Amino acid sequence: MHREPFTPELSIVIPVYNEEAGLAALFARLYPALDVLELSYEVVFVNDGSRDDSVSILAEQFRMRSDVTRVVLFNGNYGQHMAILAGFEAARGEIIVTLDADLQNPPEEIGNLVMKVREGYDYVGSIRRKRQDVAWRTYASKLMNSLRERITNIKITDQGNMLRAYGRNVIDLVNRCAEVNTFVPALAYRFARNPTEIIVEHEERAAGDSKYSLYSLIRLNFDLVTGFSLVPLQFFSMMGMLMSLASAILVAVLVLRRLFWGAEAEGLFTLFAISFFFMGMILFGIGLLGEYVGRIYQQVRARPRYVVQAILEQASASKDGNVAGVERRTVGRH
Repeated sequence: MHREPFTPELSIVIPVYNEEAGLAALFARLYPALDVLELSYEVVFVNDGSRDDSVSILAEQFRMRSDVTRVVLFNGNYGQHMAILAGFEAARGEIIVTLDADLQNPPEEIGNLVMKVREGYDYVGSIRRKRQDVAWRTYASKLMNSLRERITNIKITDQGNMLRAYGRNVIDLVNRCAEVNTFVPALAYRFARNPTEIIVEHEERAAGDSKYSLYSLIRLNFDLVTGFSLVPLQFFSMMGMLMSLASAILVAVLVLRRLFWGAEAEGLFTLFAISFFFMGMILFGIGLLGEYVGRIYQQVRARPRYVVQAILEQASASKDGNVAGVERRTVGRH
């Protein structure tokens, strides 16, 4: 007899990358926090090509709690947001919550997000009450949040916080997208009919170090800005027109000055300064244009966004009534 797949009320999606030191603490707090909610749930871990012992720890946890645990294994490292998208593909719940594995967001806050979704919201973001990050990351994040909101009109107060809840209608639309580079919270926000935000607690990492370097954060913000707005390109188009006008005025002034006052040797350095400024702006504009062209290039290649090596989960019942404990399959995702 064939058994229909179990459909839980809540799915927790957790990307994992080299988190062996903190997984035990995560398990110890996550499952009790979900059990007290008194609703059906599943936890979907997505291993993003970890090079430490994270895979074996996740496999052991699957064996211990196979009734509510599923593990998606990538064949390499594709990044946090690709891991979340793979988790969305695998998640079966009506409410999906994303959570980082480092315990900076307490699992005990999940219940507050679920309550908010049940009030009728289909996107619930979170704002960290008191960030436990170093000062430069806090200030940089606030600056980028303000700039991003002006450019994209996406109102996410705390973009770096991945503790968020989504309704099934939003996740279904996200799963239909095939973007190679994207920022998941912003993409989901585009599809939400009734978004909101709540304040949550924030803690220091349970173990290990942040996987985001300064370069990674810069790349992430480039993806966010170029993936959801054409304003940067339009800005440089306007700058080009203004610079052309300013250059024409400057040429006219220099010609008149030469005719009536004669040439000045000191003015040569002024022209150098102006030329270097223009060249810097041009090079930056070419680099920005390259970001957009690069995104187009990656998209038209149509390569899989990530490759799932295996999925650990309870298999559906077979036709003869037997139920396998683990199902493994290898698939590519576009």
